[in-house]
Amino acid sequence: MSAKRNKNTGIEIRHSTGCQSRSGGRCTCEPRYRAEAFSAREGRKLRQTFRTLGEAKAWRADAQGAIRRGTISAAASPLLEVAATAWLAGARAGAIRNRSGDVYKPSVIRGYEQSLRLRLLPEFGKVQLKDIRRADVQALVDRMLLEDHHASTIRNTLMPLRTIYRRALVRGDVAVNPTVGLELPAVRGTRDRIASPEEARELLAALPKEQPLWATAMYSGLRLGELLALEWDAIDFERSLINVRRSWDQEAGPITTKSRAGLRVVPLANILRAYLLEQRLACPWREGLVFGRSSERPFLPNTPNNRAQRAWKAAGMRSIGLHECRHTFASFMIAAGVNPKALSTYMGHSSVTITFDRYGHLMPGNEAEAAQLLDDFLDGWSEAG
Repeated sequence: MSAKRNKNTGIEIRHSTGCQSRSGGRCTCEPRYRAEAFSAREGRKLRQTFRTLGEAKAWRADAQGAIRRGTISAAASPLLEVAATAWLAGARAGAIRNRSGDVYKPSVIRGYEQSLRLRLLPEFGKVQLKDIRRADVQALVDRMLLEDHHASTIRNTLMPLRTIYRRALVRGDVAVNPTVGLELPAVRGTRDRIASPEEARELLAALPKEQPLWATAMYSGLRLGELLALEWDAIDFERSLINVRRSWDQEAGPITTKSRAGLRVVPLANILRAYLLEQRLACPWREGLVFGRSSERPFLPNTPNNRAQRAWKAAGMRSIGLHECRHTFASFMIAAGVNPKALSTYMGHSSVTITFDRYGHLMPGNEAEAAQLLDDFLDGWSEAG
């Protein structure tokens, strides 16, 4: 393959051996574009070949920026399978953490491991990180779309690859993250099932068993794992508080809850207090798990869920799930006038932005109200002047 310097500095057009351009004629092949970026610190060049000029220019610009920042080495980068093995080991040991600085949950690590094993390593495992191009990852996305995978499945499949590349960029193993700028299918949001206060009472009343469990989900917003791990010493009846400290993983057992934000205190409403006191009277143990099969063995999630679904179906009622009870709790807090920052804390969100994104459509206020508030504020200053 012959090479011809392009007017774009640092990029070579590489024609095939039989291309007529080599003898002065018009190009009769599909040329490749090799981009170069020089690292003066190491006295070496980074090179990568692309199918299109646009890809080559974008890579070169990114590589030059990384070299200036000192975040890229011209040395060879590891194979994806090697980088993935190192990442999984580091995440399991707690040495590699998420962007919030928290350890990865065992369930997240298992999900990443599955995506790597089923999709990413068969596709890219034997390829160096620096040689995986955005077009290669996009081709995987396009193929999964043709296979009729759900948009969220495609995005979840890419999550470990994104994480590995973020780490590789920091370590200087690559100049470009090929998971950035992809054309991904949109995840169509669906409105969650949310019960009204009256409906919540009716749903609970229709249950033959586990009313305290469903009431705790409905009136505290705890996640499923947090319900599984809830212990009696975490409930402060005197101060009307629930201390959320642990979660339960089906394989790892009790773990520290989802994140530092997940470690929180949730108000204990009077309506929930009554259900929990009822549970305490019925519970044969005074320490350990609140809703366990024993003081140390948590309930099986499918058991109360299946029993509840059957009861609601028999009563002709619209059913609800345990996680949807969490959304119902958020709607109650919003309707009660709890400010978004406090709600974010009670929900265990890492930032109030997540709370707004998740529940902003439930929050009161509209353009007319906002305009009136602004007018009232400015009118007050005008009068003061």
